[in-house]
Amino acid sequence: MTHTSSPETEGRVPTDPQPTPAVQPAATTTTRRVDLERGTGIAPYTAVLWDLDGTISDSAPGILNSLRTVLSSYGLPIPSDGELLKHVGPPIHETFAAYGLDPIEATERYRAIYRASESFIGDAYPGVLQVIRDVHAAGIPQSTATSKPESSARVILESYGVEDSFLTITGASDDEVRSAKADVIEEALRRLDVAGVDLGNVLMIGDRFYDVEGAAEHGVPAVYVSWGYGRLGEEAGSVAVADSAERLRGLLSLD
Repeated sequence: MTHTSSPETEGRVPTDPQPTPAVQPAATTTTRRVDLERGTGIAPYTAVLWDLDGTISDSAPGILNSLRTVLSSYGLPIPSDGELLKHVGPPIHETFAAYGLDPIEATERYRAIYRASESFIGDAYPGVLQVIRDVHAAGIPQSTATSKPESSARVILESYGVEDSFLTITGASDDEVRSAKADVIEEALRRLDVAGVDLGNVLMIGDRFYDVEGAAEHGVPAVYVSWGYGRLGEEAGSVAVADSAERLRGLLSLD
């Protein structure tokens, strides 16, 4: 059943989310060597791919508020914040389809609400922007690999002042044809390859199993960061776990 808007709930304003912190895996001091098509998991790296939401940007407040507003506008009950947090990471149209909504219509509504919200540009996680700058200064090409629309990702990275640290900003296409994490990573790798980047030892950095598994589909090892929206178990298959920007610097051998 596809839901339509309810006049009684159209103007309801949701409360700010207060998600319960999830249990996260312990950090590791080194990376684990692997033998994948495009990476070993061991520095020096020839390119670095970054997730955005939950890895660079603490975007949950804006995303959760917008999700709550959209679901409310269709007259649907509002899930717990912990349940809503599960939808930070995967393509947003999949979330709305799971709730029985028209994914195209609901996604358009969500984007309008989200982009107009005061929390559209969330806070950057402590120290992460400097890590991005340091990777760039080390001469390592970087790209985002986010399921957030590419246009939105660009605005956010511009606001952080790190857009120029990325050789390319890769995200979901506005029509959601490219939105699954594996597809976004494939496109990021394609763009880097076209630019002449050596893809012999690439590393993905992300906070969800989507990042780890999506990267593995293309032979790229991943470092899982535990300050985002994942939980214990989502690090499975990663080559390391970072619990701070400083530890991530060490895993990247930037010190």
